Amino acid sequence: MSDLSQLPIAPLVLRERDARGVVRITLNRPNAFNSLSEATLSALQAELDAVRADETARVVVIAALGKAFCAGHDLKEMRAEPSQAYYERLFAQCGRMMMTIQQLPVPVIARVQGIATAAGCQLVAMCDLAVAARDARFAVSGVNLGLFCSTPSVALSRNLSRKAAFEMLVTGAFISADEAQTKGLVNRVVDADQLDEEIESLVASIVAKPRVALAMGKSLFYRQLEVGIEEAYTDAGETMACNMMDTSALEGVQAFIDKRAPDWRGAR
Repeated sequence: MSDLSQLPIAPLVLRERDARGVVRITLNRPNAFNSLSEATLSALQAELDAVRADETARVVVIAALGKAFCAGHDLKEMRAEPSQAYYERLFAQCGRMMMTIQQLPVPVIARVQGIATAAGCQLVAMCDLAVAARDARFAVSGVNLGLFCSTPSVALSRNLSRKAAFEMLVTGAFISADEAQTKGLVNRVVDADQLDEEIESLVASIVAKPRVALAMGKSLFYRQLEVGIEEAYTDAGETMACNMMDTSALEGVQAFIDKRAPDWRGAR
C-alpha cells in the first residue's frame, strides 16, 4: 500500500509566463471550487507581488482549473475559528490581495468559467477586464447564509450601477454571463471553447501598446474615480503631460505626423 503522506502536494496557484511578458495565474483547487483559503490568498499575493516587481511583465490573466472560477472564501476554514479578530485578519488579507490587482502597473484580465460567487465575484470585479464563458454565472450569495457580502460590495458597486449591485447583494441571486456583461461586470462573453481565443485578442491588443503609457493610465484611471471632478482633471492633466514627455509617446505622435507605423524599439 502506498504512503499517501509521501505524495507531492499540488500548488494552490499555478504560474506561467510567455516571452511577451504575459503572466497567467491559475487557481488550482478545483475540488474545492477554487475557494479562497488563507493559503490560497497568500499564494495569490505572492504571485501578484512578483508581477509588481517584474518590469518586463505586460499583462496578467487570472484563470482557474475545474468547473468553477471561484466560489469565494473557504467556509469550512472560516467556521473552524469563529473569532472576530480572526475574521478581521482574514478579510484584511483578502482586501490587500484584491487591492494589489488594482495597484499593479499592468492590466489584469479575469478568465471566468462556471461560477464566480461572493469573494470570487469580487475577484472578477477587481480585475481590470473580464471575459466570461457564456454558461458562467455570478452571485454575491453570502446573504443567503445570513452574511451580507460587505467586502465584495466595495468592488461590485464600482463596476455595476448602484441599484444593480444592491439587488445582487440583497437577493443573493445568480445572474448569467450575458446579464453580467449588460450590467458592466464583464467585458466580453463567448462560448466556452472560445475563451482562450478571446483572451488572446485582448492580450495581443494590450502588448502592442507601450507599457509605460498603460501603467500611467491605469494608475490615473483608478485614482480619479475616488476624487471630485476638479481634482480628477488636475491629476489627469499632470499625468498626461508626464506621459507626453515619455519617449514612447513622443515617437507615437511623430509617427502619426509622419504617417508611418510607430517604432517602439528603444521606447519603454
